[in-house]
Amino acid sequence: MVLRTHHCRDRARGDEARDCHALRVRLTRPADPEPLARRLAALDGRVRLWIEDVPSARDEPEAVRLRARELARPAAARFGLRAVLLGYTGGEADLLLVAHRAVFGRRSLHALARAVLGDGTAVPERNDADVRGTGSEEADPAWGLGDPDFGEEWVEERIGPPGDGADEPAAWLAALTVLLARYEPRERPVVAALGARKDEEPVLVRAESDGITTLGEVTAWFRDRLTADPPTTAHPVTAGIVFDPDRSEEGTEYIPFLAPPFPLTITLTRTPAGALDVRCHSRPRIVRPAIAHQFVRHLVEVHRQVSEKPWLPAAAAKLLRGPEREQVLALGRPARELESTARRIDEVFAERAAAQPDAVALSDEAIQVTYRGLDQWADRLAHGLREAGVRDGDLVGVCLERSAELVAVLLAVLKAGAVYVPLDPAYPAERLAYTVTNSGLGVVVTTLTDFPVPDERVRQVTPALLAERGARGGDGPPSSTTGAAGPAYVIYTSGSTGRPKGVLVPHANVVGLLDATREDFELSTADVWTFFHSAAFDFSVWEIWGCLLTGGHLVVVPYWVSRSPEQFRDLLLARQVTVLNQTPSGFAQLMEADRAHAVGLAVRLVIFGGEPLDTRPLLPWLDRYPESRCRLVNMFGITETTVHVTAETITRELALTASRSVGRPLPGWYLCVLDKHRAPVPPGVAGEIYVGGAGVALGYLRRPELTAERFLPDPFTGGRIYRTGDRGRMRPDGRLEHLGRIDNQIKLRGFRIELDEIRSVLAESPGVAAAVVVLRQEDPADAATGRLDAYVVLTEGSTTGLRDRAARMLPEYMLPATITALPSLPTTANGKVDLAALPAPDAAPAASAPDGARRWTGDELCDDLLDVWGQLFGVSVQPSDDFFRLGGNSLLAVRLAAVMRERGLPALHPRTLYLNPTVRGLADALRS
Repeated sequence: MVLRTHHCRDRARGDEARDCHALRVRLTRPADPEPLARRLAALDGRVRLWIEDVPSARDEPEAVRLRARELARPAAARFGLRAVLLGYTGGEADLLLVAHRAVFGRRSLHALARAVLGDGTAVPERNDADVRGTGSEEADPAWGLGDPDFGEEWVEERIGPPGDGADEPAAWLAALTVLLARYEPRERPVVAALGARKDEEPVLVRAESDGITTLGEVTAWFRDRLTADPPTTAHPVTAGIVFDPDRSEEGTEYIPFLAPPFPLTITLTRTPAGALDVRCHSRPRIVRPAIAHQFVRHLVEVHRQVSEKPWLPAAAAKLLRGPEREQVLALGRPARELESTARRIDEVFAERAAAQPDAVALSDEAIQVTYRGLDQWADRLAHGLREAGVRDGDLVGVCLERSAELVAVLLAVLKAGAVYVPLDPAYPAERLAYTVTNSGLGVVVTTLTDFPVPDERVRQVTPALLAERGARGGDGPPSSTTGAAGPAYVIYTSGSTGRPKGVLVPHANVVGLLDATREDFELSTADVWTFFHSAAFDFSVWEIWGCLLTGGHLVVVPYWVSRSPEQFRDLLLARQVTVLNQTPSGFAQLMEADRAHAVGLAVRLVIFGGEPLDTRPLLPWLDRYPESRCRLVNMFGITETTVHVTAETITRELALTASRSVGRPLPGWYLCVLDKHRAPVPPGVAGEIYVGGAGVALGYLRRPELTAERFLPDPFTGGRIYRTGDRGRMRPDGRLEHLGRIDNQIKLRGFRIELDEIRSVLAESPGVAAAVVVLRQEDPADAATGRLDAYVVLTEGSTTGLRDRAARMLPEYMLPATITALPSLPTTANGKVDLAALPAPDAAPAASAPDGARRWTGDELCDDLLDVWGQLFGVSVQPSDDFFRLGGNSLLAVRLAAVMRERGLPALHPRTLYLNPTVRGLADALRS
């Protein structure tokens, strides 16, 4: 088997290159090239032989690059031919003939070469029959991992000497269709064939699957299509095969296309010895060389099975043989092993407190606590929990506002040998009650007087009561037999049925996460972290224990400050925070607030998580805080795998290229991308992400069936592996690209569309702070009513200009039907975009509302607020209107405060608005 690659990075553009082919003739370097030039001129007076001396041997890099460049330049249709003679050192030469198909076909091009070389061959007077274009719209493969650094690429694999029927078109089309179905399992591929019929008519076929089960049946299906009238389809072509059965002459190399006629073009040609060459030629920026190599290998392997095992089910055709399968699995392994001893969280904290008792561990608006103080505080609370009846392994609900007290209670639950179940006070009462019932809580620590208690057996206790009762417990924590393998917390996550499900995570997983990242992130006692997110969001696990188990200072961000980017920015500066954890949505607001300040922040490490990251909007931050000053890290993870799985440092290069990579697995974690049969897929091919290793949780609380469905035996290691429900693909370098949820890809009028791709185009546009795209179906029974709606937050410009720019970058079928400007995108309690809260496009706020529609009061401040609210909501606003009933939300409140500040109105604290939500009420509150 011979593999060789012809790099053509300087390919000419478009159709001219696709309509040209080339012939390379190896010959001894003539002492005098003039006879060749005269014969060529005699054959066609319009064509001149370009002669170039190359100061290197034929196979040296300089010669290879020059030859590739010359072979990439098309011949114009009006001339039909371009001829170049390259003379190398060592007495060798190449005659390159590049011809336009409209003038010279394959046979006539070979004949022309013989005539130029003077063997007496007559010059053909007309073009012979040749393959023709299809005129069909073509679809780029979704699995190509294309990159701007790569141009077009030939990959060739010789599989001869062939047996009977080795170049039968139906068998190759069957192999190509089966392979494409594995590379893009959710598609019915459309394949094109050129040269598969004696009449040379192009064939476009959309593969069927109904009633076809075996490889032999797929081949028979294609035989029927090729012998009938030439089938065509209007669907985009996924890939095509060019059948070129004529043998090349000795000493020549035939290149069928200077640019491929399809996004992925396979060419079958005969060598002078009769062997069969399989070539893969891809369009620029679509398929990388490594992916093209593997695609050709897999095509040859599937074709072998088509020929030798026609009885084999098509879905069972194997792409990866043993060694390659192991190589693919190895891509998902971490670069180094995890060095960690399984221990309890509170045990590691106690060691840290003993090592630095007087260092500041925790602070909020009211208090500052040392490590010794926090350790003793949590001990008292732990004894109080014992007094309240809590025993080893019990689940304890904790429903407190974000504060130092909340952190102390969480630590106390662990010291008591119990498991904490965080409950956000902002959650609806129904959700809180469901969580209490579902988890079987016996004790809930809360200060809420109206906490919903669905069962009288549930005891409510306050932290103050626990501290009072625990004061009699003596020094140190209560004795406990709970080990590191036992659960530390249960966090409830959204469920597909609409009911949340509790995830049981053991102590050892959290300790392992810190041991896996401490060295790489350089976490130390000098760091200051923020506790920004809800304790019911697993990002808080990383924030709280990531800080306290590495000796840092944890600064609690009050709820209202977390809702104000300006105030949060002020807190970061005042506390000199060095480690920041943010969702991309939240960080976008912080970047906007930071731009106006001359004094920079002390942040040295930003961890992104919780939702997909668009890297391009990070460029202004990198301008202000270079990589050497502040490291940005994108991390992919799930609650069920203990917060984080992978890490990717965002460099300027990655930001410029809009990388979707989330990096490689952390030490101790591993991942693989599998198909629906749970077999590894090749690099570049999308599948479902599975995660194994040190972070896999114990399962779902009281949901054995769901646990068995998602937490599976690992067929590759013998351990346990978690099925994430996320789509992804491995890159050849072992980095993971996260592609969203399995169901995030949509189809609209027959086209496959990634909503994130449209969102990225909008988000990178000047003046766009944030963007989201949704698919709306007005009538589920009528596919024609489906449309794409986009929502953007503009800092400048208009939706008209944005649409014009998008139209220049997106095909028509991906262009949003509407683009609605909003003051801010609504978010959930965890900081993610709340798609359900997006307004209907026709209800979007306008740029302004007519002044005459408002009721002026004569109160200057009230009238100013009416004007601002009217601008935000685009409707007639009255003094008694309620901010939230008008459609306001936390992010819109942030925008309201910004607009008021720009107009010189009194500073607005989010809490003031929440307590005084009407225009008149807010005006009175601001005056007082």
